[in-house]
Amino acid sequence: EIFLSRLFSLAVLSPTAHPGLCLTEACITVASAVVGALDTSVDPCHDFYNFACGGWVKNNPLPEGKSRWGPFSNLWEHNMLVMKHLLENTTMKGLSKAEEKAQRYYQACMNEAKIEELGAKPLQELINQIGGWALTQPWDKDNFQEVLRMVSANYRTSPFFTVFVSTDSKNSNSNIIQVDQSSLGLPSRDYYLNKTANEKYLTAYLNFLTELGVLLGGSEETSRTLMEEIVDFETTLANITVPQDERRDEELIYHKMEAKDLTVRTLVPAVDWMPYLTEVFAPVPLNESEPVVVYAKEYLQQVSDLITKTNKSLLNNYMIMKVVRKIVSILDQRFQDAEQRFLEVMYGTKKSCTPRWKLCVSDTDSALGFALGAMFVKATFPEDSKAIAEDMVAKIKWAFEDSLKYVSWMDSETKKAAKEKADAIYNMVGYPEFIMNATKLDKVFNDFEVVSDLNFQNVMQYYNFSARVTADQLRKTPNRNQWSMTPPTVNAYYNPTKNEMVLPAGILQAPFYSHSWPKALNFGGIGVVMGHELTHAFDDQGREYDKEGNLRPWWKNSSVEAFKKQTQCMVEQYGNYSINQEPLNGKHTLGENIADNGSMSNLKCFKTWKQNGFLLSLPDEATLPALGMTNHQLFFVGFAQVWCSVRTPESSHEGVITDPHSPSRFRVIGTISNSREFSNHFGCKADAPMNPKHKCELW
Repeated sequence: EIFLSRLFSLAVLSPTAHPGLCLTEACITVASAVVGALDTSVDPCHDFYNFACGGWVKNNPLPEGKSRWGPFSNLWEHNMLVMKHLLENTTMKGLSKAEEKAQRYYQACMNEAKIEELGAKPLQELINQIGGWALTQPWDKDNFQEVLRMVSANYRTSPFFTVFVSTDSKNSNSNIIQVDQSSLGLPSRDYYLNKTANEKYLTAYLNFLTELGVLLGGSEETSRTLMEEIVDFETTLANITVPQDERRDEELIYHKMEAKDLTVRTLVPAVDWMPYLTEVFAPVPLNESEPVVVYAKEYLQQVSDLITKTNKSLLNNYMIMKVVRKIVSILDQRFQDAEQRFLEVMYGTKKSCTPRWKLCVSDTDSALGFALGAMFVKATFPEDSKAIAEDMVAKIKWAFEDSLKYVSWMDSETKKAAKEKADAIYNMVGYPEFIMNATKLDKVFNDFEVVSDLNFQNVMQYYNFSARVTADQLRKTPNRNQWSMTPPTVNAYYNPTKNEMVLPAGILQAPFYSHSWPKALNFGGIGVVMGHELTHAFDDQGREYDKEGNLRPWWKNSSVEAFKKQTQCMVEQYGNYSINQEPLNGKHTLGENIADNGSMSNLKCFKTWKQNGFLLSLPDEATLPALGMTNHQLFFVGFAQVWCSVRTPESSHEGVITDPHSPSRFRVIGTISNSREFSNHFGCKADAPMNPKHKCELW
């Protein structure tokens, strides 16, 4: 009702004053923000990103201590402040046990005096329990298998490979153990392999590890020697790690086998798999016929050879170092400072003192995010937001299905199946239902013990708890209420095995969405996010899953070939962009680029509102004052302004190497220059930079 009355107030503005202008307070405020972000000295047909964001970039120098900044980070800062107040308000009545645990977890994290008092001791004791390493005393043990099991099961680290439970891609109503290559100490293999371009990062990394060794009781000399060996070993690991852009076709990398095959077929003979899996997934009983999906077959064979021929002490040092890296951020200030110095080089941030509460809010969100999320939702998320968001998703889904009629490269049988898949996409908006039920929420966190003043102990309890939750999933069917993002998160995702789109409460607010804004801005903001996630169901990876979420060929071969031909256009288009003289990887970013371009099909919502009776049609809706823009133009500006951002050269470099998304600037101009509607509405001449003759068109 509130929503409709607001729309009504937009429609019945005093016609005698300014016919067709929206002059409500909300419209005036948002118009001012939109105008302030523009740089009208730039021709929108020449460089739409600078036109839409030039003013914003000028007025938003990077905040101290940040390596990147934009509307997403700004909103996350706002959400963190909300969470801080909720976690600190211990006089709140009617909290569930789980919500109280979140508050206790936060308080223990904030107890700096206790953390400083304990210093390095908790980690040193833990290293001794694992069996020690060659940093502080001579080490010569034959306990590789035991240490590997312990660091994997108890401390959730993945030294040589990663083992986890997730939905079986080829049987989407069951969970299965999965094995894959693991991540390295630096964000990507490129940092190790392209030594000349990345020398400063490798030096900072080695200095950081050496400093950690000294803080843990080693001499400078021993520590440096030991850490040099570790970085060399990691470089060897980087060499055998398969680049992400070669792992995009899941049909090719999915290998199902039984647990015994991991050893019997001499896939990874260097690991005693049955004792390893039994410990990692305790207390769930396993036997040798337990099904396992392997995603990095060749890598695992090579890692097994590497383990066999590497000195036992070095293997042990490496495993301990993985635990140290994981735990460093919860130790005293000396460790935090060492990590901060490393991150300053890695991401180019200026020295800053991040307030402790931000770290603690973020940690609490990681460990008890659904309990904290329940508090966040009750405090900030109006119930009608859910209905409005669901209505928008329905319109965008309808627009996508309608646009299938005009896809010339796809055969009619595959189109029919694609429409069925789009129809079947399940929307999860705001939060998973269980968090609003105190009994259910408490049950989820029942086994998670949280004490008031021992942060280290709480984090260890969290590792223990999350290991049991993971093991428990193995015998359960995948559940829609299990989200990969917590409700306060400023993001969204599409999950192919559940064929579902998830939009957390954290993103369903300004600058992505507001009750009182014109539809052009809402569709340009949250609408584009929705269109983006929906299109992931039909990107180069999502399209391999059918409407039930099973990985299987459901397209006709002719359409698969045509799809590959159409997408090659995007691989080349984005591969021709570069940032700071560094070319983008069009293959690695293909899925996200397809989703960005697909999100533009939202525009069809506008065209068809009138004949389909969708509320008010866009051209007839009141326009914003002072902009001199039509609502169609405002849609494109709203879309671009979501991506206004600034970041350091180091952070841009890291993004080019690791991020599956294109840099913000190219998310805007890449998508815009493929849109015929954009050039129509902005009157761009043929062959203007934003209106190239050759456009990449897919959905």
